[in-house]
Amino acid sequence: MTFRDMFSWSGRGKEKEELTPQQEEILTKIAKKVIDWRMSVPAILFLESVKPLNYVGSQMMAFFEPFVQAVFSWKDYDEFRRMMEERVTVEKLLQKIEQLDSEAQDKEKELKQERKLKTKKEWREKSFKEKVRYILIGR
Repeated sequence: MTFRDMFSWSGRGKEKEELTPQQEEILTKIAKKVIDWRMSVPAILFLESVKPLNYVGSQMMAFFEPFVQAVFSWKDYDEFRRMMEERVTVEKLLQKIEQLDSEAQDKEKELKQERKLKTKKEWREKSFKEKVRYILIGR
């Protein structure tokens, strides 16, 4: 592979469009971790900024592989490294992070609304009880 091929949009020729179920699972697992850590914005910014260098990054992952094997499963890491050689995979990971982030934000809004309604209801009940007590007791 020449230097020009590494930095061109076409990359290493025709890239495969479809991911295997195992690859989809790995991307979903990574995207969920990013969302759980609430790092979606920095992750998207990082991935968008290094997208043109994805092949170089995947080769760096190959360099760090012996160190990472102590922490992660070798099979998943190796598959992820191979997937990151493809520019399409970076875009799919970005889309997966954005999708899961959107779902998490919607869920968070619903929970916030439920808490707000619950708080209002509790306040009304407390206020009503105080009014009834004031009327019955006189103070």
